[in-house]
Formats: sequence, C-alpha cells, structure tokens
Amino acid sequence: MNYRIDSHKLHFHPKRVVQWREADTWEKAKEVFPIYVEISPAGGCNHSCTFCAVDYIGYKSRMLDTENLKETIFEMSGLGVKSVMFAGEGEPLLHQDMDEINDFSAIHLDTAFTTNGVLLNKLETIDQCTWVRISVNGGTKKTYATIHRTKDKDWDTVWTNIAKAAIRKGNCALGVQTLLLPEVLPEIQQLYDRCNDLGVDYLIVKPYSQHKFSFTHKYEKDRPDAPDVKERSCKFIFREQTYETQSIPNEKCHATPNFWAYIMASGDVYSCSAYLLDERFRLGNIQTQSFNEIWQGALREANWHFVRETIDISECRVNCRMARVNEYLEELKAGPVGVNFI
Repeated sequence: MNYRIDSHKLHFHPKRVVQWREADTWEKAKEVFPIYVEISPAGGCNHSCTFCAVDYIGYKSRMLDTENLKETIFEMSGLGVKSVMFAGEGEPLLHQDMDEINDFSAIHLDTAFTTNGVLLNKLETIDQCTWVRISVNGGTKKTYATIHRTKDKDWDTVWTNIAKAAIRKGNCALGVQTLLLPEVLPEIQQLYDRCNDLGVDYLIVKPYSQHKFSFTHKYEKDRPDAPDVKERSCKFIFREQTYETQSIPNEKCHATPNFWAYIMASGDVYSCSAYLLDERFRLGNIQTQSFNEIWQGALREANWHFVRETIDISECRVNCRMARVNEYLEELKAGPVGVNFI
C-alpha cells in the first residue's frame, strides 16, 4: 500500500488547489478553508521525551471542552475541512472523552491519532479512524524508557496495546513511528521485527528536525546513517526525502494560512504548528468564536498578508510538515518552460 508519507497528497484535491491559485485578494482567500486540522485535545503529557519539540509550551494540564470541540469539528466539516488529526502539544488520549469526540458517524470526516500508545487501549473507536500512529523511540526497553523518560513498564504496556489494536482496528492503518536518533539507529531492526510480529501495518523512521523554539538541543547536530532493514510483511518507510533535505527548499510558504490549521489545548487556533505561541500566527480561539469567524477574521487576514508578503522563511523549521506541499505549489505557480506543450 502506498501511504505517501514522505510526500504529499494535495494534488488529490484539485478544486481546492484551483481555488487557492485564483485567490489573489483577501476577499477570495478568506473562502479557502483548510483541508486538514491538527487538534490538541489535552495539553499535558504522560511522557517527557528527550527530543520533544514543543517543550517550550510547558505541558500545561488543560483540556478542550468536549461539547465546544464537537461543535467546532462539526462546523469545520461543513466548511470543507476533510480531516482531523488528534495529537498536539500533549498526549491526546489523556482527554477523558476522546471516544465521544472521535465519533463522526453523523458527518464524513477522516480522523487520525498520533499517540505514545500508553492509553491506546482506551480508544474504543479505533476502527473509525483512517490511521493511528504510535511513537516508539527505541528497539529495547532500556533505550525506550531513557528516551521517553518514563518507567520501564510503559514499554510492555505499549506493545500489549498495539497487539490488541492490531486485532480490533478494522480498516484503520496502524503504524509505529520512531525518530532516527543515535541511540535508536542500532535497534531499528529489532523495532521493525516487533512491529512485524504484532501485525503493525508500517514502521516509519523519521529524521530529527530541530524546532526553532525548543528548549532541547540534544540532537541538533546529530545525523545518524540511513537505516537498513530486512523487510517482511510490515511496510518499512524511511523518510528519505526528509533525510536528504538539510535546508529550506522554498522561498515562500504557500500552504499557510490556506490548507491547514492547528488548535491548541487552550482553544487558540494557529495557522502553522511550528509557530505556536507566536502572536503573528494566532488566528483566534474556538471558545469565544466560531471557526468560520476565526478563519475569515481580521487576524487571519493579517497572517495571510504577512506570510504572502513579509515572512522570512529562513526563520522556519527545516523539513516542516508542509515542505513537500510547498514544493508542489511552487511548481504549479512558476510552471516549467513551455507549460502548455503537454
């Protein structure tokens, strides 16, 4: 199966891309709603990973109001949002009502989770998800506990939960992701073998990317060799494009604030997840405004002009989530010589 994890999927949304291309004024741009929204239901986390990019936020013990979040998601679906990923600055499954929130039987919306997996057994609606991805950094209990800065027993809990999830997941794609850290590299084959034996659909190995605001710089200068794995039935996905890209390939960001958004556990909406707490990217708050009011409001208008006209993209994070999307949009915008000779 082709998951296109090291690429992008925006070209499967041609109508929205055409809408973006024609949005040369704010009046047109305010009608371009995101395809994908990441939501952080909970601000706290039950792990304290050594590589955590959002440590600067502070793991605040707060949760989005269940009814408000459900209403917001329902509204977003009506505005053209097609997918929601529950992840964020905390562990999403710490929210006590995730099954209720994740029940989208009344609307057509793709959902996904990125989680450390310790509470995965609580997600009864896993079979309603498009995919679920568990962060497991290490191929042995000792390495895992050291990197995740947690108790050894969590290693056993996570794998028990993954094994059970593989049985009850239905059509949900169940994946494991690990960062390519120096401690992890020698253990990737062990990690892969365990994933394969338990019925995981894929294992992703993702190169580390230093966040500009992060307190931790432990892995900033590390660049381990590309891994080599003897693959069996579980698909092995190495983020090769990401690994090879060591600088920001684009001069402009076209994806922001158009095709995606981020909702913090505080309710604040941001146009880019790499700039959380940066007021230039804050668009509003779902606790006091509808999503439509936020997306078509003055703060997004200001952000649209800022990203389009002023931003110094060298300040951005290398290999941000929209890197491949921006390459695609830049090619569409510029076009090759003789573009009409198809």
